[in-house]
Amino acid sequence: MKELWVPLSGAIAQQRKVETIANNVANANTPAFKKDDITFKEYVKTLEKGLDDINLPNKEWAPKDFYHTYGAENSKVEVDASFTDFSQGQLSPSGNPLDLGLRGKGFLEVQTPNGIRFTRKGILSLRNDGTLVTDTGYPVLKPMQNPTDTPETRKIVIPPNTREIAISLKGEVFADGAKIDAVNVQEFKDIQALRKEGNSLFLNSKEDNYSQTSNTTIHQGFIEDSNVNTVSEMSELIKAHRHFESIQNVIKTYDQISQKGTNEILKF
Repeated sequence: MKELWVPLSGAIAQQRKVETIANNVANANTPAFKKDDITFKEYVKTLEKGLDDINLPNKEWAPKDFYHTYGAENSKVEVDASFTDFSQGQLSPSGNPLDLGLRGKGFLEVQTPNGIRFTRKGILSLRNDGTLVTDTGYPVLKPMQNPTDTPETRKIVIPPNTREIAISLKGEVFADGAKIDAVNVQEFKDIQALRKEGNSLFLNSKEDNYSQTSNTTIHQGFIEDSNVNTVSEMSELIKAHRHFESIQNVIKTYDQISQKGTNEILKF
């Protein structure tokens, strides 16, 4: 029964949606988390191969002749794409002067063992040597001044015995009132071209995707909340579960029909 692949493809797609929504809900309290979503498309084999003719019967027409499916019975559901919703999360005060909340479309540039990555999770701290790092220990980088700059030379190091650290809306870093560096906030021409790694890092693989301007502001002592609306996501999760159960019932019906057909044939 090749028609079984039609509801089966729908079940697989709905399961993928359930997993995506469940991950969003699990990270509803993760700072600066950006929720994911997926889109579906209907795949119709005939639309791919085309039709040789309009398939009109050369005979006396019957009502059934007006109901050609043109391969629709072989259609199936596919996951068209997955994407990240980069809408702004609410900024909440943290009381920590090293926490940075971003308002706008920019990202903090950080150095990881796998190379340069970008994040909006501005929960920062100082290493023993004064290097400004993220909560996972990745150094925060300053803007590139010349082509010979490397991630190692772009680390932001706070002088020892600094009593007060201030960071302006533009990312300028001040130690006891003296400007020492600036946090690099990078925006992108196509934000959907970024690839998510884990729950807070993003990779930009296109060199021409960097924007030369930035309108993002940095708010010291604040943390950006997740942009997941828990109520909305739970509603979507329930809906996806119901769709999945409905498709399972269809598959069970196909299985019962197949078993009944087999039993009837065995009687002969």
